[in-house]
Amino acid sequence: MANYIELEPTPAKPRPNLQQPEPKKGGWLIWVILLALVLGGIWFYTHRPASTATTGSGGKGRGAGGPVPVVVGAVTKKDVPIYLEGIGTIQALNTVTVRTRVDGQLEKVAFEEGQDVKAGDVLAIIDQAPYKAAVEQAQAKLKQDQAQLNNAKLDYDRYADLVAKKVISSQQYDTQKALVAQFEGTVANDTAAVESAKVNLNYTTIVSPLDGRTGIRLVDQGNIVHAADTTGLVVITQLHPISLIFTLPEQSLTAIHKETADGKELAVLAMDRDDKTKLDTGKLSVIDNQIDITTGTIKLKATFENKDLMLWPGEFINAHLHLSTQKDGLVVPASVIQHGPNGTYVFVVQDDQTVQIREVKVTRKENGDMAQTEDGEALIESGLAEGEKVVVDGQYKLQNGSKIVVSHGGGAGPAGAPAAGTKPGSHGQSGHKKSSELK
Repeated sequence: MANYIELEPTPAKPRPNLQQPEPKKGGWLIWVILLALVLGGIWFYTHRPASTATTGSGGKGRGAGGPVPVVVGAVTKKDVPIYLEGIGTIQALNTVTVRTRVDGQLEKVAFEEGQDVKAGDVLAIIDQAPYKAAVEQAQAKLKQDQAQLNNAKLDYDRYADLVAKKVISSQQYDTQKALVAQFEGTVANDTAAVESAKVNLNYTTIVSPLDGRTGIRLVDQGNIVHAADTTGLVVITQLHPISLIFTLPEQSLTAIHKETADGKELAVLAMDRDDKTKLDTGKLSVIDNQIDITTGTIKLKATFENKDLMLWPGEFINAHLHLSTQKDGLVVPASVIQHGPNGTYVFVVQDDQTVQIREVKVTRKENGDMAQTEDGEALIESGLAEGEKVVVDGQYKLQNGSKIVVSHGGGAGPAGAPAAGTKPGSHGQSGHKKSSELK
């Protein structure tokens, strides 16, 4: 019988997983986003607006939207006043605090607050009764001593005859003579006392020392006032003429001395805070005798008639000192001037309704800090000619060679005058700039 050997079955090996790994979800989304960014960049590059012009020499270009609407003005020639501009404060030519010079009860207040008064007008009255009594007392003492003096003089005349006849001694005569001199001194003292009492009586009526305007009443009627009081009764301020104290950079002093060397009077314009409205015109009266070393400025004083009372003490004022006048100067609206890496430039309108960038030189002020502008007009030293057309507003869309169209159907007007249908000072981003913006 055959012998069989049982063998243990060999464990089956695991079959390898031939299935491919499943790709991660979301990969296609990244490619879609990248493609969208590329397409967006191409669209933005092809549809971007015309860039702002620079003073470079690049080729001509046009805005993608066609001709650019602009406001156009013309270069004109005119006499241009040259001003030095500073900031100052209005000060009264004279200010007086009215005080009492005697003690007593304030019996009457004879002025209204804010009233215009003349020199000598009665302002207040202090109780006069004690001062009238003092005058009468002094006068009585004067009469008493005057009578004694008269009697002494009569005795002196008698003694003169008696001493001549040697009836009395010379000593008695000399004594009577001294007595007369003593009474004369007493009478003189009494006379002065009467005058002093009258002066004090006059002081009870307080009058205005100058022409001016009263302020707010400081003491009410019925109060006891004293000569030692420091508050006073009222402050009177002289409003016309009136003065303006202002400062200028020390660099301006040479030009001022040059203009005033032959005795020429320089006009000063008082402008309001927005530097647009002229309040009054005066004259330069004083140049301070030293420069402020802490600020490098010189202080000046101008005097104004102030007939319309447009200037008020303590008011801050923009002062324009009329230094000279530039004859036949070329001017353009201040908004025409643009600034680039190479300096100042303007957009000049060509005959084919395109613009050309042209560098210009703007006249600087005497101190060299800012461009010379006045009433919204800039004075051109070189780069332009009279009659040329320049862009007043709309430059931010222009570049060299851009095609333009005059907005609102207007044409080129005089310098500073926008095209028809436009309103001065309403030119959007390129409105008239003040002189402080053309540094």
